Amino acid sequence: MVETTPNSGQNSVQTAPIVLDPVEMRKIRMARNERIGRWVLPIIVVILSIAGWEAFCVINEVPHYIIPRPGRVLNALIEDWALLISSLGYTLLITFSALSIAIIGGVGLAVLFAQSKWVEMSFFPYAVILQVTPIIVVAPLIFIYVDSKFVGLLICAWIVAFFPILSNTTLGLKSADHNLVDMMKLYGASRWQTLRFLRLPSALPYFLGGLKIAGGLSLIGAIVAEFVAGSGGAESGLAFRILEASYRLNIPRMFAAILLISFTGILIFMFMTFLSWLFLHKWHESAIKRES
Repeated sequence: MVETTPNSGQNSVQTAPIVLDPVEMRKIRMARNERIGRWVLPIIVVILSIAGWEAFCVINEVPHYIIPRPGRVLNALIEDWALLISSLGYTLLITFSALSIAIIGGVGLAVLFAQSKWVEMSFFPYAVILQVTPIIVVAPLIFIYVDSKFVGLLICAWIVAFFPILSNTTLGLKSADHNLVDMMKLYGASRWQTLRFLRLPSALPYFLGGLKIAGGLSLIGAIVAEFVAGSGGAESGLAFRILEASYRLNIPRMFAAILLISFTGILIFMFMTFLSWLFLHKWHESAIKRES
């Protein structure tokens, strides 16, 4: 006779442990290593680069007014922080103002191009001319004809940032599935409805791709325009601080300003990348992570 003991009136259920397939385990490890390496490897490269920079200056006894050591650059960044950060604020004001105008103008003109071939044939060549003409050539003329330094800098940065948004958005608006376009025509949708519900969503990944490019280019345009303007005072960006430091042979401050510009450009790109992921990660193939 076998006795059974009840467990609080409930039958105890024993489940077998889940055993993962070796292939799946390898995929999980690879994904984890990739996530770690995405952050660790760049940090290692930066540390090795700084160490090599320091070693090169020490071994060759390079004077600080030619190539300063990383420590001197860091000291200059700390000592001149108030000056450099105020100049960075002015540069960023130019950068984001020009980028905002480029977004409004580029998207608006792209919509006109998508709606009318005649408008595109009439104005697109001039947009190409603005893109292929070096800003360093156009900037002196702009500062001759424009009295305001701020407006001149804004125009220069806008010229550089405008074309990527215009061209990418125009391409996106024209890349809508023609079968869906025909279906909307079949159901009697107006041009505005087709634009709003089909063409604009189709163009969003292209626009965000152009925005990534334009974000960095607007910063470059602002820096180049500041070099051409070359005037000091309260309204002076980081480019003027670099020029000023070069005249005074304050090379550590030059390196500190260049480092600040590079770091700012990286932050702008990272922000644009995050913005692209935010809008696309739920539905677009370019932002959806898939296991290989």
